[in-house]
Amino acid sequence: FTGQPVLIGGSMGTCSYVLVGTDKGMTDTFGSTCHGAGRALSRNRSRNHLQYQDVLQRLSDQGISIRVASPKLVMEEAPESYKDVTQVVDTCAAAGISNKVVKLRPIGVIKG
Repeated sequence: FTGQPVLIGGSMGTCSYVLVGTDKGMTDTFGSTCHGAGRALSRNRSRNHLQYQDVLQRLSDQGISIRVASPKLVMEEAPESYKDVTQVVDTCAAAGISNKVVKLRPIGVIKG
């Protein structure tokens, strides 16, 4: 149905969005829209090029708490490992396939 809400997750250090579908989206994309920003770096490249403590410090500087089972996950899911979710969401909105409802700010991350 048109107007169904969808959560578009950002990374653990960036915003997320709630969008709703449009009639144009139903016609042009069978009711589909983006489902996230998409990776900018592979998991392997993230692990090899990012430093655990640097990522933790950047998140802390933004006021974001993190609890993680493995340091490897911190680098793999670091904000810089992903494309800019705002640009992706803005592109979907500009194409008329979904509308922004609310922008969410992260306050905590749990990775298991």
